[in-house]
Amino acid sequence: MLALAVLGSAAGAARAAEGPDPEQTIGRIPPRLSLVDGQVSFWRPGAQDWVQAQINTPLAPGDELYSGSPGNLELQVGSRAFVRAWAGTQLGLMNQEPDFLQLKVTAGHASFDIRTLEPGHTMEVDTPNAVFTIEHTGYYRVDVSAERTSFITRRGGRATVTSPGGESAAITPSEEVVVEGTGSPRIASYVAPQLDDWDRWNYARTDALLDAVSARYVSPGVYGVRDLDRYGSWRVVPTYGSVWVPAAVSTDWVPYSTGAWVRDPYYGWTWVDTAPWGWAPYHYGRWVYVDGFWAWAPGPVVVRAVYAPALVAFFGGPATHVSVGVGGPVVGWVALGWGEPVVPWWGPVGFARTPWWGGWGGPRVVNNVVINQTTVVNVQQITVYKNVSVHKSVVVVNQEHFGRGHIAGARLTQVDVKSLQPIHTAPQVTATPASFVPTASPGIRPPKEHLARPVVATRAPQVGSESVPGEKGKAHPPAAVAPPPRLVPPPKAESALVSPRPPFGQGTAERPAVDRPPMPSPPKPDTAGRRERNPDGTASSVTQPGPAKPKREAPAVAPTTPQPAPGLTATPQVPGPGAPPPP
Repeated sequence: MLALAVLGSAAGAARAAEGPDPEQTIGRIPPRLSLVDGQVSFWRPGAQDWVQAQINTPLAPGDELYSGSPGNLELQVGSRAFVRAWAGTQLGLMNQEPDFLQLKVTAGHASFDIRTLEPGHTMEVDTPNAVFTIEHTGYYRVDVSAERTSFITRRGGRATVTSPGGESAAITPSEEVVVEGTGSPRIASYVAPQLDDWDRWNYARTDALLDAVSARYVSPGVYGVRDLDRYGSWRVVPTYGSVWVPAAVSTDWVPYSTGAWVRDPYYGWTWVDTAPWGWAPYHYGRWVYVDGFWAWAPGPVVVRAVYAPALVAFFGGPATHVSVGVGGPVVGWVALGWGEPVVPWWGPVGFARTPWWGGWGGPRVVNNVVINQTTVVNVQQITVYKNVSVHKSVVVVNQEHFGRGHIAGARLTQVDVKSLQPIHTAPQVTATPASFVPTASPGIRPPKEHLARPVVATRAPQVGSESVPGEKGKAHPPAAVAPPPRLVPPPKAESALVSPRPPFGQGTAERPAVDRPPMPSPPKPDTAGRRERNPDGTASSVTQPGPAKPKREAPAVAPTTPQPAPGLTATPQVPGPGAPPPP
């Protein structure tokens, strides 16, 4: 074992004490794709085409998701906040900043179940007809068709709607706002309709996700803790405290062996595991080997969990050091053990490539030696990782297979691990289009008209810095050429009691309700089916069932003459002879 040097100042050294604010060094926790049910497709800038979505994918600005029919998806966007989309929905992530999350919905049905929202934080929902700003907890639902968008607030939620002309109006709790048209839209408000089956399923699912026993063992802010309840058990090990042991894994299973390395525009190489529980144990804590089994050790609970794209040590070596028949250089990695630092391959200069214990509340261990928090560690002197001694714990692939989809078929089994050397950074592998998606399985493409709809937004979308050498000028799928948004000023922070209000959709000139088929039953594990495709591979533009027909109710205090909000044209329509009478 190489002795650990204590240096006052040296290049490549980092203080073990807490460095800069993690928000400024590693970014925010990315939204997690936490449910894929039925036909769900994924696309990231740089990818060649749409692929089947993979659970546990961390989303980055520019990513697009499409739910076919049948199809449901879920994003966890906070420890107590979830976004879900139903069949025929086009959903994209446009921006993520410390206090701001911007999503777009160009077609379909999406819900936003926000149980907690930190003060000063904002969520924005961009649609072709208007932009909706959420700054309060609540349950929100948006339904988007070609010329019409409805937005519903429940459970005390309130929001602001801004038209393409930049005029804003407040949306109060238990209200539905309907916006029709894209140029000079007509807007009207109604009492929120009754919950339908999909709303009730959303409520029940969030309740179940938040009722997690595992939450008592992990730090606040960690996503996916309910999955730990379902797919493993907790034990107490004197050395490590409470540890979680996955169930139903093979006897030769090791961490970071059932997934893919995916290129993220900010974090670089990021691990995406295929196990339904494969989020928390691969982005937080450490792995330990105890009495013949692997266990995930979250360590002592800290005030704030800190996300990492993976918690591994990388190794490299030439082909001459591995089994006969293997050509080219190889790349290996092993799960970090108890207290070992990660050497970040992401983040700004001064943070990357320096030992780091961000979010770790346990002891700090280097080369199997516990150090104190004032010790300065030279990264080049970290040569020993405890888990390397476990049989077949180091996962090795040819360098040409790294970042090219699932590693299961590419893993090398006969490797002289002693010949591999720590590289203290991520492998220097050139990204290809296959590096930006977690699977090679083709996904259903969304209808072109969904991608061609511009949205109204208050901020331009973030543009990822990643590019594929030699790919400039080549054709990309339609998602790469989505039209730019129509930018409007953000709404002013003012009370909904004094903000302009949209006119109520009731009275003698009430706008007729749109006849919408009922929503199907909540998604079930075995309801996945196949959706017809057009010859070009796009989704067939069959009519998607819409939400249940709402029952329009007059507000508690009805204005005698509805007045439009400034810049928002309210055009009441007189029901025709065949229209149903007002409720």
